[in-house]
Amino acid sequence: MPSPRTRRLLLDHEMLTSRLANWPVIQITGTAGMPPEIYRIAYHLKGLYVAANGQILERLAHVMEINLSLGYPRRAPQCRMLTPVFHPNFDDAQVCIGDFWAASEGLDDLVVRIGRMICYQEFNTKSPLNGLAAKWVEQNAALLPIDTRNVAPPATNNTVPASSAETPGAAAPVPVEPVPTAAAPAPAAEDPWSRKISIS
Repeated sequence: MPSPRTRRLLLDHEMLTSRLANWPVIQITGTAGMPPEIYRIAYHLKGLYVAANGQILERLAHVMEINLSLGYPRRAPQCRMLTPVFHPNFDDAQVCIGDFWAASEGLDDLVVRIGRMICYQEFNTKSPLNGLAAKWVEQNAALLPIDTRNVAPPATNNTVPASSAETPGAAAPVPVEPVPTAAAPAPAAEDPWSRKISIS
């Protein structure tokens, strides 16, 4: 019988691969281990980075590595970007997920959350890893988020969790009607990203 950690690794792999299947925004580009303990994830989202000349520029593709240590899931996964990202909660060595990681959170949810962070849909300026990026966020809040697309793949309602199917008298999932959204505002005359932004 596999250990609890091995069962968790298998479940994470199953959930991650099924949730991200055919989703172009987030893709698994590599794994190591059986079941996988290391993942390489590619994000196809707008994010920011600092060029060699100090300019803050957009980047459309990002690569992250996730390492599930022996203490996982009690200990948070070790996440680090392999491409540069300018963000209050990222530095060269790690992505700060300690503020919200819980052992009950699925790896698939964590991968989506980091995608939201890359495009500034989520950030924490109260305890930043990159103080300069936190200051930049406070001064440029009107430019955020960088990418407004949905990061998470659309939910599929055709699967019923095994626990519901096995429980007599369990309520069937209730379909949720989509909430109509207001029409998108007319585009601004000037793209705020067309101006040069530099840090010194």
